[in-house]
Amino acid sequence: MWCRRLAWLFPETRRLLTKVSKRQHQWTPRLQRSSASVVRWFGTAPEARECSWVLHADHFELLYSGTCMRFDYVWLRDHCRSASCYNTKTNQRSLDTASVELDIKPAQVRVDETTLYLTWPDGHMTRYGLEWLSQNSYEGQTQQLVQPRILWNDKIYKEANVPAVSYLDFLETNEGLRDFLRNFLLYGIAFVDDVPATQEDTENVAERISHIRETIYGKMWDLKSDFSRGDTAYTKLALDRHTDTTYFQEPCGMQLFHCLRHEGTGGRTLLVDGFHAAEQVRQHHPEDFAVLSHIPLKHEYIENVGGCHNHMVGIGPVLNVYPWNKELYMIRYNNYDRAVINTVPYDLVGRWYSAHRVLTTELRKPENELWVKLKPGKVLFVDNWRVLHGRESFTGFRHLCGCYLTRDDVLNTARLLGLKA
Repeated sequence: MWCRRLAWLFPETRRLLTKVSKRQHQWTPRLQRSSASVVRWFGTAPEARECSWVLHADHFELLYSGTCMRFDYVWLRDHCRSASCYNTKTNQRSLDTASVELDIKPAQVRVDETTLYLTWPDGHMTRYGLEWLSQNSYEGQTQQLVQPRILWNDKIYKEANVPAVSYLDFLETNEGLRDFLRNFLLYGIAFVDDVPATQEDTENVAERISHIRETIYGKMWDLKSDFSRGDTAYTKLALDRHTDTTYFQEPCGMQLFHCLRHEGTGGRTLLVDGFHAAEQVRQHHPEDFAVLSHIPLKHEYIENVGGCHNHMVGIGPVLNVYPWNKELYMIRYNNYDRAVINTVPYDLVGRWYSAHRVLTTELRKPENELWVKLKPGKVLFVDNWRVLHGRESFTGFRHLCGCYLTRDDVLNTARLLGLKA
């Protein structure tokens, strides 16, 4: 009786789910039931999670815990976690995917309260936990964030009263390192206090969480107002908000700043949560958000100063989003280094400039600006894929050191400490 009632109710449930899915992800194609589908629904009814399923001609459909999921049969064979298909010691696939028939279908299917059992034509058995399928299905992924974040402006960040981590706790304890990385992942910025004001100690702090990414600026860089490099940063001028290395094919993921010495006035550091600004654009100007996330641009760095000769080019849109859940994962914003716009047809150039103006207006709102005075001993870490930085002009001698870090290594350290990254 329960199975018949669910089979009757399920088309309506599926219609509602499809309607919500289409509203949230308009690019997702609507999947139609094949005329050759097995139309009988089967189900189990544990107290915590209702489950039903049906075999179609080209896919397996599962309703579990309120989510309708569809799995291609090749996908189900390819992701088998049996001993012959998956090496649990190395966490790598052993199965040769090219050996799987593209028209494969299970010979038998059984589902209990927790597990899906598939028997293939050659007799091989595949087992999947229903929770695992829910977490790893396309439909499940559209409802999950790759990285949870707290979006902020000046007021939100100050009211959060995010603590800095002390130098000794950061270097000597996993708890201190975990607290630091939790703050960094949530807010895109984090501070370490009481660091000795030397380049060597700053390097030690950097290498606590990642390999240093050596670039055209070297491993550790010295930033002085001596125009020793062909970049506005090596002057006393104010710098508008921007992200760094937009002219790399993969912009540096993380950077740190340590002011070793400043004898003068001014020079405060400006921080702006680019994801907060972009989310405002998404909510209030969705067409502009779409333009900025689809049109690729070139960024360029040309240098011929002293013995430094470089010509770097990076290409990508201003806003970068994951296609399956529309989560923003990188902003590439630098008006100084944006190259000639020649990747956009003339009839879209005006739309791009208009969308760029909307985003720039949001980024420049005073309420979105967090101003910080860097002093010897305080090291600032910045997520260069999220938080824009700048500075006010200054007088006197000012010496900063810092470096870029490899994003993959930072996230790897966070995951090993039990954080979602």
